[in-house]
Amino acid sequence: MLFFHKKNIPLTDFFTNDFVDIHSHILPGIDDGAKDIAASIALIEKMSSYGIKNFITTPHILGGVYPNTPKIIKSKLQAVQDALVARNITDIKIAAAAEYMMDAQFSAIIKNEEALLTLKDRFVLVEMSYFNAPINLYDVLFQLQLKGYTPILAHPERYHFYHTDFKSYYKLKQAGCLFQLNLLSLTNHYGKGVEKISKMLLKENMYDFIGTDTHHQSHLEMLLKIGTKSNFKKIKHLIENNKIFL
Repeated sequence: MLFFHKKNIPLTDFFTNDFVDIHSHILPGIDDGAKDIAASIALIEKMSSYGIKNFITTPHILGGVYPNTPKIIKSKLQAVQDALVARNITDIKIAAAAEYMMDAQFSAIIKNEEALLTLKDRFVLVEMSYFNAPINLYDVLFQLQLKGYTPILAHPERYHFYHTDFKSYYKLKQAGCLFQLNLLSLTNHYGKGVEKISKMLLKENMYDFIGTDTHHQSHLEMLLKIGTKSNFKKIKHLIENNKIFL
């Protein structure tokens, strides 16, 4: 691999054809991501230029803020798939799951045994408030697993209340929660604290998967900054792990 002689690495050397991005917000007009079909296609085309061809996009399901349902999400997914066909973009594979906020609505969904939108094989992407963990966090994780699901916690490095309580990360892992790293956390995009914790979690080998968490074009411009030899070495195993979702 000749690129190891260089400090900077093209993202196309990071992302091979069998890599799957499992966290993004590229369905149109459904959350705080892409606003319309044109924006969705533009994001996909830009990511494709980086080598990312496979997507399981994950719109928010968040109480009354983003009250999405499987039906709504699947409808938006179909609109994007149709738009890709209309534009003769044939090398993109896109499916949809969801990023579930672990709130009262999510607890009710689990209790009522409603079907969840999974990444694959009953892997469920979950998140929590950036201000504090839900009081019933470990019960939610237990109930999920009791129903046969495997929780993947989105961007654990972004929950600032854990930055001074690093032992809680170990507790979450022991509770059966897998971790998904946001690639932009390897930059200062979310702040120095998040970047520091992401590196600590990487050093402790606590991450299981990665995702771009793309919302808009500025995220993709920032993503170029991860293209270094050092970062590639740190996350190569996670890139490989993501291939299970293909």
